[in-house]
Amino acid sequence: MEIKETVKTLLKDGFILVFNKNELDVVKTAEALIKAGVNNMEVTCRISKPAEKISRLKKELPDFVVGAASLIDFPAMLALYNKRFSIDTLPSLAHAVEAGADYLVSAANFSDESYKKFSGKIAMIPGCGSTTEIAGQFSKGANLCKLFPAKQLGGAAFIKAVDPAIHKTISIVPTGGTNATNIGDYIDAEVLVLGGSFSMIEKTVMKKIIDEQDYGLLADKLAKVKELIDQSRMAKWSGIDFAKASVEEISDVTGRNFNLV
Repeated sequence: MEIKETVKTLLKDGFILVFNKNELDVVKTAEALIKAGVNNMEVTCRISKPAEKISRLKKELPDFVVGAASLIDFPAMLALYNKRFSIDTLPSLAHAVEAGADYLVSAANFSDESYKKFSGKIAMIPGCGSTTEIAGQFSKGANLCKLFPAKQLGGAAFIKAVDPAIHKTISIVPTGGTNATNIGDYIDAEVLVLGGSFSMIEKTVMKKIIDEQDYGLLADKLAKVKELIDQSRMAKWSGIDFAKASVEEISDVTGRNFNLV
């Protein structure tokens, strides 16, 4: 998928679900997201066989936008991990792209080498924890910057505090601790896209979904998250219809740049 189309989908959705449950079927989860009005999902490399799951998703749902997350862009660390867990290895960025990933996500920064190889071709969302990392990674080609772990770093208050200092130019994706109680706060801080895991769903409900493989119930719960995001964004930016707006229109109204030529 073209990088611009990937970024447009992320902005349209306003939400990136972190798929981190081996107990759930990856394709059925994606289909639940589609029913909920969300057309993307990141497959974290903290689950088993992530590259295989990404390949299966792109084969069965070719128009669905798939991200590879929890990538380790440090060769020595990647080699050390894969030596220890040789049966279920972590994919490199190149391996994730070969598997079909439309965007790449990490809890840490991406290397200069990876930006040279993938910037402008595959959407890149590095993990950042400071204004220096956010500005530095964006300057190298990041399309959005992930704030992780958002809750521990100060959440919406952190973003509100640092955003003016980086001139409200970079779109920050908070991930970690996002839930129904703070979605409004993040969007009030001018967040366009939020990352969140299944922890956004009540534990008892999530247990029922897993135990009964109830993807209809999962779709219902994800739809509520999407609805809350849509309502909050509409209140914040009444002049944008995110479902129809182009990347350029969103950029013009919000002031955010997405490193797209």
